Amino acid sequence: MNLQQLLILFFCISINAQKSDKKEFDILNKSKQWKLEFQDDGTKNWQSKWFLDGLQASVKNTKAGMLFNAGTQPAADTDHAVLWTQKSFKGNIKIEYNFTRKDSATKWAVILYLQATGTGKIPYVEDISKWNYLREIPAMKTYFNNMKALHISYASFDNNNTDKTKDYIRVRQYPVIPGQNFNTTTEIPNPFFETGLFKTGENYKITVIKTDEKLYFEVTGQNGATLFNWNLKNQPLLHEGRIGLRQMATRSALYKDFSIYTMKHDIRF
Repeated sequence: MNLQQLLILFFCISINAQKSDKKEFDILNKSKQWKLEFQDDGTKNWQSKWFLDGLQASVKNTKAGMLFNAGTQPAADTDHAVLWTQKSFKGNIKIEYNFTRKDSATKWAVILYLQATGTGKIPYVEDISKWNYLREIPAMKTYFNNMKALHISYASFDNNNTDKTKDYIRVRQYPVIPGQNFNTTTEIPNPFFETGLFKTGENYKITVIKTDEKLYFEVTGQNGATLFNWNLKNQPLLHEGRIGLRQMATRSALYKDFSIYTMKHDIRF
């Protein structure tokens, strides 16, 4: 088989895999097994359903949704921020929300945390609300060293980037193995670069589905829907925990119609 034939074969395999992923996502997304566990349209008192890490952050409810601003000092640990659901969620989960980026940054990340708990090692007990005081300054290392969680970064940029087109979407799993490196040991293959998504001021609907074996992240904007997915089969199992919204310093976004579902009975393929 020559090189051209190999390239055609790999292309066909990739297309078929994408079709299979989309079919599985659609079956899961439309399943009647989902049970609504959490709902917030973003217009009313955010403190009734969320709690905040970060002394320099601000959260404001508006008619358009929940406006979440990290602090304004670039690269400062003091100015990062995380909003956590007060509730925890068990098993397969589905999350839907509308996201509008309000900043024009070309640096730093926006992150969705899934089913986060503490590692259990004192003082980082499983219930993260018990050690809020340790996250008043929301340094990233406090999270990736001391929590079990999935991390989806999106509308995100490298810390030294200046090109607004060079965004990325990446998935990681915490905690970092002691003695290992965050960048090389937490990432779940594969990242996506220069997606063309999450333009400032444009609304995007985000749908996330997590099972024990797979993670789906669908983004629907003005030009249609794009589906991303990652294999979790070889990852440590995360079964229950809180949902978090992280914005690094200088990042700002509007969140609207935030819903979280759990599944009554698992769907198997």
